[in-house]
Amino acid sequence: MAARAIWKGVIKIGTASVPVKLYSAVQDRSIHFRLLHETDHEPVKQKLVSAETAEPIEYADVRKAFPVSRDKLVLLEKEELEKLEPEDSRDIEITRFVNPDDIDHRLYERPYYLGPDGNTKAYFAAAAALEKKKKEGIARWVMRDKEYVGALLPENGYLMLITLRHADEIIAADALKPPGGRELADRELQMAEQLIDALHGKFDPARFQDEYRARVLDLVEMKAKGKKPKVVPFRAKKVKDDQLANALQASLAKTKTKRTAHG
Repeated sequence: MAARAIWKGVIKIGTASVPVKLYSAVQDRSIHFRLLHETDHEPVKQKLVSAETAEPIEYADVRKAFPVSRDKLVLLEKEELEKLEPEDSRDIEITRFVNPDDIDHRLYERPYYLGPDGNTKAYFAAAAALEKKKKEGIARWVMRDKEYVGALLPENGYLMLITLRHADEIIAADALKPPGGRELADRELQMAEQLIDALHGKFDPARFQDEYRARVLDLVEMKAKGKKPKVVPFRAKKVKDDQLANALQASLAKTKTKRTAHG
C-alpha cells in the first residue's frame, strides 16, 4: 500500500524554497485490546464523572486547569489558550547546519520522510548537498497548532525530518544517584570486557522482534480456531551477586562455542 502524506510544507533555506510532503517513518505495532463487559461481552466505554459525586459530566462542561502547587489550580479558558497557539504556517525554516555529532542522540524523537511536492530538482539537490557536506539542518516549523524543532538529514538520496526534544526534557546522567554495592573485582571487569569483545558485531534491527506481541497474536490465532492454547508463564531466573563471575565466564564460553560452530 502506497504511503499517504500527512502534511505539506515548504523548506526555507535562506531565499531558496523546497516544497515537500511529510510522511510518517514509523508505525505503531503495539497490541491494542477491546474492552468488553464480563457478563454479556458487550463493548464498554469510559465516561467523565465527578470525583465528588460520581455523576456523569458532559465534555462541554469540562474546563482545563494547571496545577501550580499541591493544593492550588489555575483555571484556563479555551479562548485564552487559543490566543497562545502558534500562527499557522507551512514554512519549515532551516536556522543553521551542524555536524551530526553535535546533536545529542537523546534529543531525537520521531522520524518523518519528506518527499518532493512538485519541484523535484530543488528537492534532490538539497538531499545531495546534505549528503555531500555530511551536515544536518536545524529546523523550526508549526504543524497542527504545535511548534516543532527538528533535524533535517539525508536518507538514501531523500530527505528525512526528525523531531527533537527540548533541552529541558533531557535528564542529565549526573542527576541520577548511582547504585551502591561492593567494589568491582578486576577479574570480573576483565571477563566483562572479554564478553563485549566476543559479542562484537553489526546491528541488525530485523533480528529484534516484539516477542510479547508475537505470543499474543499466536494466542489469538489459536483461540480463534477453537483450539485450547497452552500458556506457559515467563519467569526470569534470579542471579545472586556472588554468581557474577561464574555467569560471565559461562556466557563467554558459550559465545566462543557458538562462534566456533558457525565458523
